[in-house]
Amino acid sequence: MNTKDSKSGWSRRKVLAGAAATGLGAGLASWTQAASAGAKPNIIWIMADDLGYADLSFTGQRAFKTPHIDSLAHDGLFLRQSYANSAVCSATRTGLITGRYQHRLRVGLEEPIGINASLHIPPEHPTLPSQMRKAGYRTALVGKWHLGEGPGIGPLHSGYDRFYGIHTGGTDYFRHTQGSTPGSASPLFEDEKPSGDHGYLTDLLTTRAINELTAAKAAQQPLFLSLHYTAPHWPWEGPEDEALTATLTNMQHPDGGNLETYRRMVLALDAGVGRVLAQLQKLGMAHNTIVIFTSDNGGERFSDTWPFIGAKTELLEGGIRVPFFMRWPARIKRGSRSEQVNISMDWMPTLLAAAGGAPDPAYPPDGQNLLDVITGAAAVRSRQLYWRYKANAQCALRDGDWKYLKLGKHEQLFNLAFDERERANFAQKEPQRFAAMKQAWADWNATMLPYPADSYSFGNNTVDRY
Repeated sequence: MNTKDSKSGWSRRKVLAGAAATGLGAGLASWTQAASAGAKPNIIWIMADDLGYADLSFTGQRAFKTPHIDSLAHDGLFLRQSYANSAVCSATRTGLITGRYQHRLRVGLEEPIGINASLHIPPEHPTLPSQMRKAGYRTALVGKWHLGEGPGIGPLHSGYDRFYGIHTGGTDYFRHTQGSTPGSASPLFEDEKPSGDHGYLTDLLTTRAINELTAAKAAQQPLFLSLHYTAPHWPWEGPEDEALTATLTNMQHPDGGNLETYRRMVLALDAGVGRVLAQLQKLGMAHNTIVIFTSDNGGERFSDTWPFIGAKTELLEGGIRVPFFMRWPARIKRGSRSEQVNISMDWMPTLLAAAGGAPDPAYPPDGQNLLDVITGAAAVRSRQLYWRYKANAQCALRDGDWKYLKLGKHEQLFNLAFDERERANFAQKEPQRFAAMKQAWADWNATMLPYPADSYSFGNNTVDRY
């Protein structure tokens, strides 16, 4: 791991001085001693929805600044070669929560899951939050679930102690409905009952996350918090757009949005992250808290994915490469940078290892435990990662620096170390490598569940970009 700034930015003297200024000196001193003695870290997984790789000023956004999110990279680790398990949200969330390729579960075959409301994560399947709970953690999901709903299923049946958010893929930011009529059934829930809260959804989720931090501090129990924002997913509504929501007739908002609205949505997200980080600092929890910020897939309509091409629903780099920042002052040096290739499902075994837990051996993860790499104790590893989308209309394999890609009828071979923009096709120049990677993908695919013929994903949305 290449470290640009070896100073952690934290010292016992600075921590205690800051605590004294806020009246928390004594409590923070005891907390700092406990952390140094091996206390379990708090873990906050912050995930944006449909955020493009370059939608943050740290990763290339030029039209506006995202200082609070950027601070996680400045003060911690930037993993430049980070991938989502899928080019759409529910499939990625399946991979994240199970630590496995989503294609091992029926719910992971529907892209998107919202088309088939009967699909869900099986309650008996071990998950990241359920294993965290076994390791002694309080667990909470604030934000988007999108892994099935109904009696006996949902966040509270898959490892979370508390839930505040939406079950579905998206919602009006002000009315908190999926319908176009005010008063439609609210998808904003508190545990398993509709919430009557009013306000801009990004702000409501931030406030609830802050409350979870405060409650965990009072309980003196380590916290695993999934803060899954809906921003900047459609509909295109900034914090000042409540009056315009009455005109919304289609949740996908095909006639709405522009770069300015998108900017305000991302800035509201950045402000929310800033509030969460400020509360961590105020409570004296920042030093031994892992804070991760990422996205569930590549960006959509108004996002920036430079230097990559492609977007959400495509297995080009722009559809699956995501920003990934990780701050953990107790273990990760400030300003760390790594080229370790990683994917959503890696973070179940990695975070469980950080928490002193482990995956259920009956459900072995496909993801890898990267704890030694991210803390600088081990060198970067070469990886093989596989994707498929829409019943194999799109296929991809990354093996080291090489990527095999099939989009509809077109097949290519790219060297990402040479050309991350996926323009220089080496298929004819490297025929043996191309054939071997194509066969390796087919061998992997044979170990996954087949797409059912009645699946929404079966045979739809074949891509013919070239």
